[in-house]
Amino acid sequence: MNTNIKVFKLTYLSVCLTSLFVTQIAVADEETTSNVEASNTTEVVKIIGSRQAYQGDFTRLETPQSNLEIDSEALLNAGAIDLTQALDLSSSVARQNNFGGLWNSFALRGFVGDENLPSNYLVNGFNAGRGFGGTRDLSGIESVEVLKGPRAALFGRGEPGGTVNLVTKRPTFDTEGEIKLSGGSYDTYRVDIDYTTPVSDDVAIRLVGFYEDARSFRDTIETTKQGFTPSVAWNISDDSQLIYELEYSHQEVPFDRGVLAIDGELGLIPDSRFLGEPGDGPIETDVIGHQVEFQHDFNENWSALVGVNYRKTSLEGLATETGFSGVEDDGSVDRFSRFRDYDAEYHVIRAELTGDIELAGLQHRLIVGIDSDRFENDQIIDRIRSNQIPDFDLSINVFNPVYGAFELPELLPNANRVEIQKSVGVFIQDQISLTDKLDIRIGARFDDYEQTLNNRLSDTQSKQTETRISPQFGIVYKTSDALSFYAAYGENFRPLSGTDSNGDGFEPNQSTSAEVGVKFTLKDGALVGSASIFKVEQDNLLVVDDPTAFTSAAIGEAESKGFEIDISGEIAEGLNILASYTYVDVKTKNEFFDANFGFTVEAGSSLLNIPEQQLSLQLVRSTQLSGKDFTFGGGLLYVDDRNGFFGTDFELPSYTTSRVFSTYQVSDSVVLRAEINNLFDETYYTNSFADVWVQPGTPRNFKLSATYNF
Repeated sequence: MNTNIKVFKLTYLSVCLTSLFVTQIAVADEETTSNVEASNTTEVVKIIGSRQAYQGDFTRLETPQSNLEIDSEALLNAGAIDLTQALDLSSSVARQNNFGGLWNSFALRGFVGDENLPSNYLVNGFNAGRGFGGTRDLSGIESVEVLKGPRAALFGRGEPGGTVNLVTKRPTFDTEGEIKLSGGSYDTYRVDIDYTTPVSDDVAIRLVGFYEDARSFRDTIETTKQGFTPSVAWNISDDSQLIYELEYSHQEVPFDRGVLAIDGELGLIPDSRFLGEPGDGPIETDVIGHQVEFQHDFNENWSALVGVNYRKTSLEGLATETGFSGVEDDGSVDRFSRFRDYDAEYHVIRAELTGDIELAGLQHRLIVGIDSDRFENDQIIDRIRSNQIPDFDLSINVFNPVYGAFELPELLPNANRVEIQKSVGVFIQDQISLTDKLDIRIGARFDDYEQTLNNRLSDTQSKQTETRISPQFGIVYKTSDALSFYAAYGENFRPLSGTDSNGDGFEPNQSTSAEVGVKFTLKDGALVGSASIFKVEQDNLLVVDDPTAFTSAAIGEAESKGFEIDISGEIAEGLNILASYTYVDVKTKNEFFDANFGFTVEAGSSLLNIPEQQLSLQLVRSTQLSGKDFTFGGGLLYVDDRNGFFGTDFELPSYTTSRVFSTYQVSDSVVLRAEINNLFDETYYTNSFADVWVQPGTPRNFKLSATYNF
């Protein structure tokens, strides 16, 4: 049977069964409600909370895995407006090559996903990070969850080190709103709007949007970004809720590979120097997404969640980039120009049932469900190099750049392909309470996966199918209401995009993960923390096989091991902390030839952009000044030195950046805020792909903002 048909039938069946079950229970509920209303004319509307998919109903100490929740207050105090800034608050997350500033790329516990795609993340449990819609803005985000460790038994195809889930701002039944205006260094200006209100007794809306116009410390770079994320919540009954969310985003961002090292040394050219072509104009990215969730509580113990998501993204534009041949004695470096036209579509359907039962004298908390997704990745690339046309020279002098010195000829086809990944998964998780203090967790997921590749340049096609079972096991022991110990093991797989030299797809990336840890809560939950030791092993890492043919080989193996400590909450009255420290040792396990740069990568080599140690710390003090709320604080981020060019000894130096801020409640409706980032004007480099593509960090900068609440 065709996999697509299987996906559709299984998904359709699951939705129908869940809907039927919901309908039958709703009929019974209606009869009960009618009887009640006959004797009581006062209508009570129950506002039910939105559940997060795949997570069930577990307290922090009952979960045998490590999580870090970065709530809205922590994000506000950090001044975070995009996902990269938010993830800097978790030391388990390391920045990776960001594709010239056009997408989010990060490693979790030392491992990154496919370098040819953005890092995947979830939005309310839906896969949302693999498209080409630009970097993720936080204007519509309530909190960021860093879910570490083995998660594939529920979430399915994901990154090996863990999962990042974004929780969106949703409507409330209180009328409130805010307008925030901000401006800062490098002519950066931004406006944010957030408004929520009920439109009836059981329907509420929320309107969230932003517009940003900014220059940069980088020469000639100017960006504009805008987004709109409205949502509607409908409390159908006391036990049922429907939520619709729309995501729209448009960004114009020049493609910027950063600076380069000369003979392995950084800093010989200014960090502001742009080595592309301003005349190329910006890359334009767009997102349009729709998300619908239906939640129903059958009773106090059982609930159902059915969701549908559609997300379309695109990226288009021209960029001139430095090549890998290095800087010549006269200061010139070769370049090439590429035009990219990327389109991606993501369809996700899911249905799950959660609840608890007593069986054989033991309490079982169950999550059972089915989901399917379809990811279509359509890429067209045209390219021109200096050596492809006689007397044509794209090089630029890194010490004295002259822009627009050539007329760009017609670009030549480089890649033209479409890849479709389709999968359906069935999952179950059972957490069994053996005693009042001891729980075990058993789970498994079955995935049926199909990949189709159509190379339109060579007029060739390939297809492969895979089935995988991803198990998970966990145990948690609560010594008290404030302390628990846990251990967990899980397996994971992740499909890989692209083709090998024969035009075939790859075996999926596979990983195993194990961890042990301790969790605690103090001050009635006001202060929480965890510490864990972990080990992750990966097979089938992608390695470039033929850079001229745009192909790879899945032959790499690597291992990551280390420990983490996270603490967040109130440590004293009016004093809050968010502290995160990670030590990670990640190395390759096998030797292989990397054709991208023409050398052998030895076993035991460090992976790209992974610091051995990373520390994030934020302290916030809340008090009164002249009878008004006054908050001040600061933070620092320490990142150890990292490999900056895979398979070589080129390193990005360690760095420590500091920031300070203060907010003052001028009146009941007006709040002023000032912040300084990189307080001591540290020179630093956040990530690289090679010694000619290195991203410098922003020098000292400030931002002022005023928020009007209504």
